[in-house]
Amino acid sequence: MIEARHLRVLRAVAATGSFSAAARELGCTQPAVSQQMKALETSSGTTLLIRTGREMRLTQAGEALVRHAGGILAGLTAAEEEVAAIAGLRAGRVRLVSFPSGSSTLVPTALAALRAAHPGTRVSLVEGEPPRSVEMVRDGDCDVALAFRYGPATDEWDDLVVRPLLTDRMVGLVPDGHRLADADAIGVGDLAGESWIAGCPRCRRQLVEVCESAGFTPRIDFATDDYPAVIGLVGAGLGVAVLPELAIESVRSMGARTVSVEPAVQREIVALTLPDLAQVPAVAATLDRLARAAAR
Repeated sequence: MIEARHLRVLRAVAATGSFSAAARELGCTQPAVSQQMKALETSSGTTLLIRTGREMRLTQAGEALVRHAGGILAGLTAAEEEVAAIAGLRAGRVRLVSFPSGSSTLVPTALAALRAAHPGTRVSLVEGEPPRSVEMVRDGDCDVALAFRYGPATDEWDDLVVRPLLTDRMVGLVPDGHRLADADAIGVGDLAGESWIAGCPRCRRQLVEVCESAGFTPRIDFATDDYPAVIGLVGAGLGVAVLPELAIESVRSMGARTVSVEPAVQREIVALTLPDLAQVPAVAATLDRLARAAAR
């Protein structure tokens, strides 16, 4: 019989490339990892790993098992949590991943309300941008992802439960004293000759697409995933930017001015989870609290 603990170890070995690195990641010893892999191969009836030089490489069977491991482990987590809830335990665990501007705005309000209503529920938080954060949900590395996407809805999340939260409008950011600082609204093309400061890779790609639709390619002199850094660079007069309102909400815009941008550009903010996990009380409560935080 294949055991969940063996699958977790196999995924760690596949991700790190060695027993010793997997042991460090899992907080156990290298011999323990080796023993569990031998037990898994015995259960599977075939070789799952082969050594190539200093690294361990998955066999075809190993690759198949790792490919299914995320869904199996997520299903087990859902089953364990649901059984605990049915048994009357007022406890739960939720692993949340969020992009930075969501972590500083929506997440604190949601988690504070969740803790007040369900003090036995434990929530952990790590930061990650889509698409990596979305893959973490699919791989079973987290339970809920706060994510975003630009443009009309596509089928990229059809295998997940999608909880719409809000529509986040993009605004322009220019230095105080800029020629357009007092404008009620500007067109993206009005900034064609400026030095640009870009944000995360997905936002950067969207910026280039918007600018190219206005007839120019932005000259991006600075790029950073840190929104306070973007605002600081604009405030220092080093360029202009287009940022989500959610990113500006939690940062004091020293030396910078926001202006409306036309045509309007928006991103959809959502919470994502697997269908099985959506039935887990602690996960469902987290989704509800995120929705309430977004509605304020």
